[in-house]
Amino acid sequence: MQTYNGPVIVIVGPTASGKTGAAIALAKKVGGEIISADSRAIYKYMDIGTAKPNLEEQDGIPHFGIDLVEPGERFTVADFKEYCEQKISEIRARGHVPIVAGGTGLYVDALVFDYKFDGLSKDDKHGTPEGNKEAQEYKDRKEMSKDFKVFGISWETDELRERIAERMRGMYSPELFDETKFLVDKYGFGSQAMKSNVYQFVDKYLRGECTLDEAIEQSIYDDFHLAKKQMTWFKRNKNIEWCRLNKIENAILSLFA
Repeated sequence: MQTYNGPVIVIVGPTASGKTGAAIALAKKVGGEIISADSRAIYKYMDIGTAKPNLEEQDGIPHFGIDLVEPGERFTVADFKEYCEQKISEIRARGHVPIVAGGTGLYVDALVFDYKFDGLSKDDKHGTPEGNKEAQEYKDRKEMSKDFKVFGISWETDELRERIAERMRGMYSPELFDETKFLVDKYGFGSQAMKSNVYQFVDKYLRGECTLDEAIEQSIYDDFHLAKKQMTWFKRNKNIEWCRLNKIENAILSLFA
């Protein structure tokens, strides 16, 4: 089998922008395998609330970077970079195209700008993406590695908010309520993983502290706030080629023509 030596494709964008679906559709056409760059998807048992693609949605495409650790376990940007580079090497060796897809900007930047963590203290190196201030404030960012081609999915603000709202309304279900009960019983809200997800609002509803409509609206607001932060982060990278969702596949396929 011939090793794939072309670029690693990276698809970024805010939450609910369509990254996962675009990555799967692309992988089916180019013989790709997908690595998630989502700091929520790394946690086991957080399935519905993090909008992970289930087996049916994965449509036979190998996925990595999902269900790596339990909520509360430490998994850092340095850990992600090491994991992702290993998976990229393995995918290349199989003759397939590595496709990295996700909205965690620090994960993506650490990979495509080849951040070095050797000089960080143990605490910094093993901190969370949210808490690793030294890594977040890298001042010596070099040119992006030519091994990567980064594409972003763009939406108008109102469009994106409606996509977030539609997804969130569909997410609230008895299955999400059961998932939340399990996670709260097992892990509580002592970790950032639980605090930074929809589960906090579902739990409030289940406890009778707010109505269902209020919980959904709070969840929509929270995800939209996240989306704005993600876009602010990604806009710092001038190497990203931004496309509408219905144009991104053709833009990427042109690399393989």
